[in-house]
Amino acid sequence: MAFEFKFPDIGEGLTEGEIVRWLVKEGDEVKEGQPLVEVETDKALAEIPSPRTGVILKILAPEKEIVKVGQVIVIFGEKGESLAVPSPRPSVGVVGELEEAPEEAPALKARPEPVRLALVSEHALATPAVRALAKELGVDINRVKGSGPEGRVLEKDVRLVVEGKEKPVEQVKVPRKVKKYDMYGYIEHIPLRGVRRSIAKAMVKSKYTAPHVTAMDEADVTELWKIREKEKTVAEKKGIRLTILPFIAKAVIAGLIEHPYLNASLDDENEEIILKKYYNIGFATDTPEGLMVPVIKNAKDKSILQLAEELTQLAEKARNRTIDLADLKGGTFTITNYGALGGIYGTPIINYPEVAILGVGKIKDTPVVREGKIEIRKILPLALSFDHRVVDGGEATRFLNTVIARLEDPDLILLES
Repeated sequence: MAFEFKFPDIGEGLTEGEIVRWLVKEGDEVKEGQPLVEVETDKALAEIPSPRTGVILKILAPEKEIVKVGQVIVIFGEKGESLAVPSPRPSVGVVGELEEAPEEAPALKARPEPVRLALVSEHALATPAVRALAKELGVDINRVKGSGPEGRVLEKDVRLVVEGKEKPVEQVKVPRKVKKYDMYGYIEHIPLRGVRRSIAKAMVKSKYTAPHVTAMDEADVTELWKIREKEKTVAEKKGIRLTILPFIAKAVIAGLIEHPYLNASLDDENEEIILKKYYNIGFATDTPEGLMVPVIKNAKDKSILQLAEELTQLAEKARNRTIDLADLKGGTFTITNYGALGGIYGTPIINYPEVAILGVGKIKDTPVVREGKIEIRKILPLALSFDHRVVDGGEATRFLNTVIARLEDPDLILLES
């Protein structure tokens, strides 16, 4: 008997994923627990196992398709069983891509009631008052069939939907043209998929939710650099690559302890600031697929060498796409080291729902006046972006001062480790 397997809820609040690669094909016999499909979910790759033993009758979600939790992706059956597949019909609510679509949309055939088909724009014609009414009543105005001139949605149209006397129409989008060139020359269309799509969604949510402010300062890390160079040899004998980042992480944790509002999140719905009593530090990592942020859990309780070792391991897993989704979740504060790529200053985007992120620039030999004399010192540029709803400029500056004090006097870091 045919069994429909739906894309499962694999936790972490995910609602969708992208089919990367099917590990089976139609007609294959599979066993329960056998890897079935590789799915990308919020920057991590996950293998979904087969829920039962049987035969793959039909794969309904092709590779590169975005699927929602609860959507049927494959149909199982018994050996020798066949599946009667109905003739294909035009998909609804999906944008098709054609090399050159006709200038006019083909005529649409009506479907039986109660759902009526109509071409509905992504931006329905309606006055601000009608839009406000639809929002108040919880109606998607883009799915309401307007009875006014040129399909304009009127107040009565919205109320009819609420009263159940009128069914919302299914939204059908006309296939768009995909041209190979514009007026200046040839172009290429790249689908926004995978990690880049996850990054785009996260960045937009962060920028449109949290009012960003960035404070900048510098730290003289000459003494810290000497200590790191000395300890690097010891670390190498243990197979550990020691960079400046673990020291910065320790300095940051000291700052978070003294200034807890930077180790927090904001609950908009209940209007509460949630102070975190643990310190999970994320490290933005550049990978071939895009930016990922592995998180070191309970970083306060780990030594400099433990942080260095775990950071190296997580970064390697992120670049190889073998990192577990749990390792990308649960951060309370993020450090992004664009200095490793030669950057000096930046305005980092907060890793929402965190409330702050520290940008670390390139350490430069810089002439500095000390006690009336010019010396060449190693200067580290820092840029702290913070959510101004939770943190004020004064608190952000005091946090930076705490971090800088540790970086300029590394004995404090070693004592606290």
